[in-house]
Amino acid sequence: MKLQVDKAVLNENELKRILIKINSGDKAWNDVDRILVVESMITHIGSPDAELRDKLIYTSFFRLIIENNQLESELLTELLDISLDDLLLKGIGEKGTDTVFTRAFTTLLIALILYRDNEDNFLGQKRIDRVKDQLILYISNEKDLRGFVSGKGWAHSVAHVADAFDELVKNPKISYEQYPLILQPLWNVMFVTDSVYIHDEDERVITPIIQMLNNGLDVQEIERLVNDITTELETQKKQLDEEKYWFLVFNSKSFLKSFYMKISGDSKFGSIQKSIEQCLSEI
Repeated sequence: MKLQVDKAVLNENELKRILIKINSGDKAWNDVDRILVVESMITHIGSPDAELRDKLIYTSFFRLIIENNQLESELLTELLDISLDDLLLKGIGEKGTDTVFTRAFTTLLIALILYRDNEDNFLGQKRIDRVKDQLILYISNEKDLRGFVSGKGWAHSVAHVADAFDELVKNPKISYEQYPLILQPLWNVMFVTDSVYIHDEDERVITPIIQMLNNGLDVQEIERLVNDITTELETQKKQLDEEKYWFLVFNSKSFLKSFYMKISGDSKFGSIQKSIEQCLSEI
């Protein structure tokens, strides 16, 4: 089989009608042309229609891939390749445009496929390495950091890609030696100056970081990054206008407090907690 992206087999209204019937139980997947519907779902994955994009397309992918395991490994591999080749970087660098929905919901689909590979081991090493490289490229270049968009629902690009990274670092084909390469862009995305995070992005980003720590990432990698924050803030204070500087301070403190709470009570992370305490006292 060969899926095609941007081949609008079903338009958005047609796709919505079918998915509503499937999700409500009025139709079963056996009652429709599954490949036709999946092609249409991947084509419209970034629709600005929140109901279609989030409630119907994403929910349908979740049920097909996670709950019911109804998509063959060959089809999942094709979906992954389309995601990496055609969708993940679509409009990258833009701010305030609808392309963010394509990028953000593509990372969620990648997360679902990685989850299934963690269960069934059907993706080869080269593909997993490419997922890693493309996710790092994506998070390092995403400029549209909006969470909830009025009238269009969730974009949540940072939170969604964090979910994909969480599934990636659970994959045994990613060795802990590669964790520092993954950690740095995840860490960097928290320290932005254009806006403040208000939709729990920090908690979502912390999740794959803690997963890496539990898998063998050296705690000193985190301590080093925490210890560098105050110096970086001092440098940025001289370069940024006042509003952007205080955006950065707010994001820094929120991230550190969330990190502290997430690891609270775990003795093996005591040295990280002490570094965070020291850092917060200096900000």
